[in-house]
Amino acid sequence: MPRIALVTYDPRPEPSKDTDLPVLAAALREAGADAQTVFWDDGDVDWAGYDLVLIRSTWDYSWRAAEFVAWAERCAKVTRLANPAEVVRWNTDKRYLGELAEAGVPVVPTRYLAPGDPADLPDDQEYVVKPTSGAGARYAARYTPGQHESAVRQLERMHAEGLTAMVQPYMRGIDAAGERALQFFGGRLLHASRKRAVLAPGTAFDAAKVAHPGLEPWTPTEAEHAVAERALAAVPDAPELLYARVDLVDGEDGQPRVMELELVEPNLFLFLHPGSLRPVVEAVLAAAGR
Repeated sequence: MPRIALVTYDPRPEPSKDTDLPVLAAALREAGADAQTVFWDDGDVDWAGYDLVLIRSTWDYSWRAAEFVAWAERCAKVTRLANPAEVVRWNTDKRYLGELAEAGVPVVPTRYLAPGDPADLPDDQEYVVKPTSGAGARYAARYTPGQHESAVRQLERMHAEGLTAMVQPYMRGIDAAGERALQFFGGRLLHASRKRAVLAPGTAFDAAKVAHPGLEPWTPTEAEHAVAERALAAVPDAPELLYARVDLVDGEDGQPRVMELELVEPNLFLFLHPGSLRPVVEAVLAAAGR
């Protein structure tokens, strides 16, 4: 019987928002695995006692990125971690978008402003400011050129907390076509979803936001699938990925561009795609059996 750790975070005092986790755990147990839900920062867990440690909803990691990466590296030394620790390290910092661009992958144009850099912000277009380590639109906001002072205040706050900022043009295509998420599991396209724009005009960067507004199933186009495959092929050292999610938006030319490559803890949206539960379980069991 394979022992599998499904790794999440402790959301107390709030209930967990991962509605898929108990469903996946139950399905794995029904399939014959000893599947347990554990917190990644629980110091009493013996990670060596598991055949597979599967990162699922560690949704607080971006607040504690260095600590989380250190945990992943320790864990990978004693058991199989999915995704691998080197992938986790690379993917926790969204400066990977620059590496994807250098590899010829179409991505949303991105500049980076580290603490100490001048507030070099666009004065001719709407733009987005967000941290290189973030999730759920945390510390993300969109601005017009006339909101320069508000954007500078955000940069000052982020830099004071040691965060590097990303500056991207606001991709207007998202208002019409939404953002598409292509989910891969076990090396194959599992399913795809689409959501509406997350960043509404005038919403403060530190305000709570709905991470997946208007989420619905989506059938990806050939172009979307091709761009997603190119992005995954460009991951350094071509590591073995158990799971991946590629988030796409349309550029000014109407062609898909990578907004984000989620290789750490992407939501699988199994509640939206119940037919995907079985292939996920099969892929997890195969990974645990190696």
